[in-house]
Amino acid sequence: MTSDPQARVALIIEDDADVRQLLVMTLGMSGFTTIEAENGRQGVALVRERHPDLVTLDLNLPDIDGVEVCRQIRPLTDAYVIMITARQDEIDRLIGLEIGADDFIVKPFSPREVGARVNAMFRRPRSTVRNVAQPLPGAEAAEESQSAAGVITAPPAAPEQTENLLIHGPLTIDPEGRIAMLDGIELPLTRIEFDLLATLVSGPRRVWQRETLLSRIWGEGWVNDQHLVEVHIRNLRKKLGEDTKAPRFIRTVRGVGYRMMPPSAA
Repeated sequence: MTSDPQARVALIIEDDADVRQLLVMTLGMSGFTTIEAENGRQGVALVRERHPDLVTLDLNLPDIDGVEVCRQIRPLTDAYVIMITARQDEIDRLIGLEIGADDFIVKPFSPREVGARVNAMFRRPRSTVRNVAQPLPGAEAAEESQSAAGVITAPPAAPEQTENLLIHGPLTIDPEGRIAMLDGIELPLTRIEFDLLATLVSGPRRVWQRETLLSRIWGEGWVNDQHLVEVHIRNLRKKLGEDTKAPRFIRTVRGVGYRMMPPSAA
């Protein structure tokens, strides 16, 4: 365990001592102070006591499994959570992401891969919302590139803004406070779900390509993992009370990505 008081804290919840030490070494090299838990109950207690910035969480723990641990710690922390498992079943990945994990790594893993994914997580901003009246550098070139590729997008239209709030029909988003409300009731969104919703609402007429969402929200290391977007969009839709056959808020543009429905439809 490293001891720099200024370092970000990583909690490693893993019963395999060899894997635990590998993660200690890997995360230590990335500048983290590391703390360790050998089982789920100990891990939940350390989340309460130490407030880590990152949690790596083994799916197969000796007392309570990683899915239940993630369920218990998610209301306690907004730390990034990476689930680690030897099982490659797709259902494990979906369940993990649905209950608030940010990423999913299968054993055996490369320390370089873990380091790259963690660094990409912490490079991405807490909020991806920008004033759409001030386009990102290179945005015009990107739009021209999309047009050349046959992807037609309507000009981005600024949502209604009141004191830095983004308002889209019954949705109100506070980017600074990271609060999203539907009909005046706060939505229990994870960090990624909030970033996805805020990004979509920031350009409500734009068709957001999956690759663009991955790059903006997850970072460049995830550009080939479009399934992450689909899973988190599905979870976001559930929390919005969406009927996928008649969407109220998020419309799928087949083969391209997603865009917001007009406010009148919401």
